[in-house]
Amino acid sequence: MANITLKEIAHSYTGYSDNPDDYALKKLNLTWRDGGAYALLGPSGCGKTTLLNIISGLLTPTSGQVLFNDEDVTHLPTEKRNIAQIFQFPVIYDTMTVFQNLAFPLKNRGRTKTEIEPRVIQLANMLGLEKDLYTKAQHLTADAKQKISLGRGLIRQSVNAILFDEPLTVIDPQLKWELRSQLKYLHKQFGFTMIYVTHDQTEALTFADEVIVMYEGEIVQVGTPEALFERPAHTFVGYFIGSPGMNIAPCELHGNRAVIEGHEITLDCSYREQPASAKVEVGIRPEYLSLAGPGQAGLPVKIVKVDDIGRHKIARVALNSREFHVVMPELASMTGDQASLIFDTAHTNIYVNDHLIAGEQP
Repeated sequence: MANITLKEIAHSYTGYSDNPDDYALKKLNLTWRDGGAYALLGPSGCGKTTLLNIISGLLTPTSGQVLFNDEDVTHLPTEKRNIAQIFQFPVIYDTMTVFQNLAFPLKNRGRTKTEIEPRVIQLANMLGLEKDLYTKAQHLTADAKQKISLGRGLIRQSVNAILFDEPLTVIDPQLKWELRSQLKYLHKQFGFTMIYVTHDQTEALTFADEVIVMYEGEIVQVGTPEALFERPAHTFVGYFIGSPGMNIAPCELHGNRAVIEGHEITLDCSYREQPASAKVEVGIRPEYLSLAGPGQAGLPVKIVKVDDIGRHKIARVALNSREFHVVMPELASMTGDQASLIFDTAHTNIYVNDHLIAGEQP
């Protein structure tokens, strides 16, 4: 296992360029500690897989260094890096049994039968494959095949890291939770450094101790699931994480007052005056908005729609032309289509040019 350090890494598929827009992966610095569980989260095309392939050696970066425990491995081929990579679609041998598939990485490295057999049985039990150990892989379901693929990555105890590239995409939704739970359990058991690429926020937030959010080739925030939810460092993080995502609306900022669509709210912090050219926005999670009857303290809004999704309701309300989502308790009820929108100012964030800024306490 290893600490993995990415130093000034950048990559362009068309070669070196002075134009930042030519880079699929813009310059970044990042360190993953030995034994950590990490997720690379972002939409398709944001650079997640490019970054993963640079770590694994499938790609050589246009610039920068990849270090494993301070050893420069930037130009080492994949087989010299001692990593395991698990892909979106199962990479297994259909004509081999489950046992033979799991044993193959160890057998290929010259391990003896007495070393291989207990390790295979132990891992098969952990993955729920013990009943199929002597069944050929071609006769198994897609989720069982992906379990074999996971097992082939986990079977070696001395790998520097295990890299997962959207490994649950082909798995039925009902089984995804089970496999994520097994991965968490296996991580705790073996202490591997695990890096998990996904565009699914639920997968990332339930698997990782720390999540790296990527957007347009850049890392926009690194943090715990709680930090990403409570204090998104970038408007994209606020929008991408959460269901529904963070409400983001243009505002004018005057000290501790924010003016939204001509209506004012008083903030907990005071903010410096921003240049006229700056894009200033207020961001607040739907969970931190509430509705009161019309005429009460709050901003006057019109209720556009209310969706009942079981555990709670999601109201869509309009403040002039600007819409907000509000999460309400399941039993909440509103009469008529007018209401007052109340901000929890302790959870109200201010963004300038898409980046979170800090205010000053009074």
